[in-house]
Amino acid sequence: MKILVLAWEFPPRLVGGLARHVAELYPEIVELGHQVHLVTVECATAPTYEVVEGIKVHRVPVATGNDFFHWIANLNQSMGKHGGKLILEEGNFNLIHAHDWLVGDAAIALKHNFKIPLVSTIHATESGRNNGIHTQEQRYINGKEKLLVDESWRVIVCSQYMRREVAHTFQAPWDKIDVIYNGIRPEKKEQPKNFDSINFRRSFASDEEKIVYYVGRMTYEKGVGILLNAAPKVLSEMGGNVKFVIIGGGHNYHLQEQAWYLGIGEKCYFTGFMPDEDLDKFQTIADCAVFPSLYEPFGIVALESFAAKVPVVVSDTGGLPEVVKHTKTGIVTYVNNSDSLAWGILEVLKNPDYSRWLIDNAYESLAIDFSWKKLAQQTETIYTRVVKERSQVTW
Repeated sequence: MKILVLAWEFPPRLVGGLARHVAELYPEIVELGHQVHLVTVECATAPTYEVVEGIKVHRVPVATGNDFFHWIANLNQSMGKHGGKLILEEGNFNLIHAHDWLVGDAAIALKHNFKIPLVSTIHATESGRNNGIHTQEQRYINGKEKLLVDESWRVIVCSQYMRREVAHTFQAPWDKIDVIYNGIRPEKKEQPKNFDSINFRRSFASDEEKIVYYVGRMTYEKGVGILLNAAPKVLSEMGGNVKFVIIGGGHNYHLQEQAWYLGIGEKCYFTGFMPDEDLDKFQTIADCAVFPSLYEPFGIVALESFAAKVPVVVSDTGGLPEVVKHTKTGIVTYVNNSDSLAWGILEVLKNPDYSRWLIDNAYESLAIDFSWKKLAQQTETIYTRVVKERSQVTW
């Protein structure tokens, strides 16, 4: 089977979790005997064409736009042009797979021009991110998401929560939507040999301080402000011996101001963006990972913490409770509730034996529920179904 994949981010270009999803799923699809051509955005630190773990990666230039939406239009024009050239030159593509609305226009145009069935993965929705549609820009994105869902032969989502959301938000048929979880490569999080963990740890906290961390974007829906509101109670009960490490790029001035306003500025370390190599090391020396999201379709960051063997505390929202089983593989707290979040963090910090038990269960769950090899097989089943159904109809 020959598959054309469109994704607006792919390593080393990392914006969110989508890049890792695509980079870790498709090598397994290739292992199953399929040919994958991936069209993505050019990156200054990577060649325009290369083969990465069996994936034929094509990076296309995108003209600078007047604004984000103009850039997206240029992105789709460039992807559509290169995708069409690939189909004409390579021939016999069985399906197109689009990841999120940003590449939807190119994917839909290629579908109709070449009569190739389209599968899409919806990683998140604009309505979910913003708790509804409130502005003209949000309405535009919501419309593009609905169009992609409508035009897709089948739609893949990452959790049962997202299946309900996509069905409700876009009036999509329930039986058109398939749930395939995100996965993780646990071996990526193993502590490197000859790693001086003690001195590395001291660059973030003193020896007596426990390290509680968040990693992700600094956007409202990620709930970092809830974590900061929970911090004073945690510090009070732990005798002040906790350092809160906030990892992620983007504007965080308002969060730093909040920390100082709460009187915990000296107990918070905002690192900014942290390269994967350092993050992998950091997670092995931390005591608790916290993801207090207000909206979270899946929560791949929780899996990364499972793999790094860090106990996890999350909020009861979106797909997080499907990933983190309360009191078995982590602690699930009430969403948007700093008292509940503080309780969850203290459960982990005050009970080291219990935390170790949670870590062991969580790590075990990776091979059972979140193995890319198994998830690729589930994806292949959907591909096979679509190709078979396409062969039985006249287009």
